[in-house]
Amino acid sequence: MTPPSPPPSGSVPGAAPDDAHAEERRCADRALLSAARHSGGRTAAVLGCSLAAAVTALAEPAVLGHTLDLLLSRDPAATRWTVLCAALIVAQVLLEAAALRLTGSVDARSTAWLRRLGLARLLGTAPHHAARHAPGDLAARLTAHAAEAGTVPSAVAAGAAALLPPLGALVALVVIDVWTALAFLAGLPFLALLLRVFARDSSASVGRYQQLQLATAGRLVEALAGARTIAAAGTVDRERARILAQLPELHAEGRRMWQVYGATMARSTALMPLLLYAVLAVGGVRLAAGALGVGDLLAAVRYAALAAGVGAVTGRLAAVVRGRTAARRTATLFTLPALEYGRSEPPAGGPGTLELRDVRVVRGGTAVLRDVSLRIPGGTTAAVVGRSGSGKTLLAAVAGRLTDPDAGEVLLDGVPLRDLTAEALRREVGHAFDRPALLGRTIADTITFGTGGVGGGGGAALAPGPGAAPGGGAGPGGDGPARVRAAARVRAAARAAGAEPFVRRLPYGYDTAVADAPMSGGEVQRLGLARAFFGAGRLLVLDDATSSLDTVTAREVERALAREVRPGTRLVVAHRLSTAARADLVVWLEDGRVRATGTHAGLWRDPHYRAVFAVTAEASPEPGSGSGSWPEPGRDPEPASHRGQEVAR
Repeated sequence: MTPPSPPPSGSVPGAAPDDAHAEERRCADRALLSAARHSGGRTAAVLGCSLAAAVTALAEPAVLGHTLDLLLSRDPAATRWTVLCAALIVAQVLLEAAALRLTGSVDARSTAWLRRLGLARLLGTAPHHAARHAPGDLAARLTAHAAEAGTVPSAVAAGAAALLPPLGALVALVVIDVWTALAFLAGLPFLALLLRVFARDSSASVGRYQQLQLATAGRLVEALAGARTIAAAGTVDRERARILAQLPELHAEGRRMWQVYGATMARSTALMPLLLYAVLAVGGVRLAAGALGVGDLLAAVRYAALAAGVGAVTGRLAAVVRGRTAARRTATLFTLPALEYGRSEPPAGGPGTLELRDVRVVRGGTAVLRDVSLRIPGGTTAAVVGRSGSGKTLLAAVAGRLTDPDAGEVLLDGVPLRDLTAEALRREVGHAFDRPALLGRTIADTITFGTGGVGGGGGAALAPGPGAAPGGGAGPGGDGPARVRAAARVRAAARAAGAEPFVRRLPYGYDTAVADAPMSGGEVQRLGLARAFFGAGRLLVLDDATSSLDTVTAREVERALAREVRPGTRLVVAHRLSTAARADLVVWLEDGRVRATGTHAGLWRDPHYRAVFAVTAEASPEPGSGSGSWPEPGRDPEPASHRGQEVAR
């Protein structure tokens, strides 16, 4: 699945408004063409059935008029022509029914295709690009607006076919009698003006309506996410008013949209009978003069009705206008820049040496990380410390290539991260976050997410440990050796993260559905750590991943990380003083720059470093506690003077 070609990275956000809107329109049209090609066979079938139904509709007045003449003259051939009339009517009904059924299929497939394109682009971009859109905004773009846009391919096909009866009927009118045709043509300029005004007013109204819809959905999702805070603050009424603040505007735009449609339909409904009456009057005069027969007059009136049916194209045009406007809303996702991957593999058996060279990251026109150069030897545990806003989380994201730097490069064992394949990057670089998302149906699925699952044969990352009995209780059933080993690794990962005790208390253990497992913030964080431990590669990035754990549990996790998880480089965003004290290397960030690197004991002499942790000089570390101090078995890793002291976030 290849999304429509996006503009170069950053071109839409940085472009002039008119250029950005023009690019969105082009991208939306490319996406709609892509959706039409995806359902090309069915779309062609819709067009074919609609055209065939239009042809039968065009043939029907001529056949009906000729049959009437034969019946009036008592011609024996009238019976055959009557049967032919019935056959045409039945064929038209069947063809229109087939077109409607195929239209539903095309709409569903096109909607699904647009949603897949938008979702692929959303998941394939750097998180900070995706974060430009609020969750409610994204939900509306990928649901209601994608569904509206998905109707465009079939609407265009049906609309193109809908033009055939009016145009063909106009030609037939000229053939039957040029004067009746001229009577009809006299009213067409008014009809054309009507349709043009409708297309212009409808497009503006629909666009504004969808914009208000997005804003309201965004505020609703935002309020749902903060429901506890709203309840605790007692601001339910104020939040309700905020969410519904634009409801009157939405109501007004909705009314305006349907008023435009209703006014157009009313005018076209008034205009069409006038055209028919004009054709009938001229035809009656021509019949009285002997220039037309009764059958010809009947055919002329029927063809005039078909030609007047150009007003029915209004509905098709309205669907296309709404769909293209909705497609432009969805197309903003297609312009998100994708993270590109290379074709290289890291050297086999590499220790996980991480190097940042002159890294610079810009957000909103401001350099958040500036000229960061850093080398972390393989197998080292490095703690990243600094005040709030110093760039710690962004440094962790760049180090694990969740985002790319705007300048400079990041290397793992001498290979630029940009050059690694997607598979190699995610196999060798693991992440754990402060607020992990638990993806997967069961607890076991959550722990193995992204590594192929319990039976998927992901790389062995943990030793099972002395207490892990093979088989049963972790993930899906099965007695294959690979599944048994993977199940043991699941339990070992959970045990290392301190998650196994509460998982065993769940009704079905590791087979418990995540939706049925009430968990605290700390328990959620432990499962996030277990997932990172299960698939640990040569580099593990822990972004404040133990912030919700109590001090004792965090210490146990750190011991397990040192003893049980696959050896490699650890980059730990640290807020706890104890975490920095046990690290081999401390990277001290200040205002987006590396102020200093070294051991915790060495940096502790600097009062500005101590100020990061908001403690006094008297609380100095024990000698030698900062270098190579990740705990050995049986050793208390935390200096007595630091126990229980945590930074205020």
